[in-house]
Amino acid sequence: MMALCYGVWLAAGFWLFPVTPVVALVLMAIAAGFHTSLQHEALHGHPTRSAAINELLVALPLAVAFPFRRFKALHLRHHRDENLTDPYDDPESWYRAQGDHAVTGRPMRALLAANNTFVGRLVIGPPLMVFGFWRNDLRNLIAGNPDVRRAWVHHALGLVALTTIVWGGMGINPLLYVGTVAYGGMSLIAIRTYCEHRWDQTPDGRTVVVENSRILSWLFLNNNLHIVHHKRPAVPWYELPRLYRARRADWLAANKAYVYRNYWQIFRAHALSAKEPVVHPARRRADAPSTAPGAFQPASAAPAAGPRDAMPLAARPDR
Repeated sequence: MMALCYGVWLAAGFWLFPVTPVVALVLMAIAAGFHTSLQHEALHGHPTRSAAINELLVALPLAVAFPFRRFKALHLRHHRDENLTDPYDDPESWYRAQGDHAVTGRPMRALLAANNTFVGRLVIGPPLMVFGFWRNDLRNLIAGNPDVRRAWVHHALGLVALTTIVWGGMGINPLLYVGTVAYGGMSLIAIRTYCEHRWDQTPDGRTVVVENSRILSWLFLNNNLHIVHHKRPAVPWYELPRLYRARRADWLAANKAYVYRNYWQIFRAHALSAKEPVVHPARRRADAPSTAPGAFQPASAAPAAGPRDAMPLAARPDR
């Protein structure tokens, strides 16, 4: 799969771009999105037992924006399922706490609302995601975080290599590459991430299954079966369909039938209508000093105020 990804990307840039640049850029965008799926596999410990080798295999930043080591650190934090969708503790959550949303300007509110539609996520999701990530990492760099600094140094070396190949070898202007290939690759991955998680009282109920995605399942390396991945994060991508078929009823019971037939069904339902609200339905208040760091509770009540079965539960590992 890695050979296929790099092979398509290189062939499109060196051979097709001089002849049919539009087709070449489309193929390179698909390869860049696919490369993000390969990076996801690498950070979970594949295809070798060496983290250094895995990182090296996906080190060329085809999608430009994110250092691999930052992607790895934040994504592994996202796998703490008891915090899924939490606007503070889940780094991949698109929800906002009400206290934060209340002080957000109207233009940004409008962007966030549009971003919660399927089309909006593909069009404005990538720049919103990049802006939020870069802003937070800039703060980390200013604070002197050594891990973040090392991640960006490694990423800068990868960008030098990428620019040498793209500009010096393929003759593609870097701005054109960013605006088409990198942007298109992130938009492609946004098809998968758009509906991956929702709020539910139980962690397992927060993660989706998209059953029949055919070509997209290859591009996403079967992460459309997302509940299986979250319960078995160390399992390689090619084992996920077998595990899902063997226990389909159990998986759908665990995630409370949060399932779609395919991505076309999602598009038809939410192309221009939001699937989720921007404000988290049961989030921590940003202005509540009594909330301990890391706590996750409805803003309308203290933890002991509601019925016990209404509180979020920790995710249990799949035996």
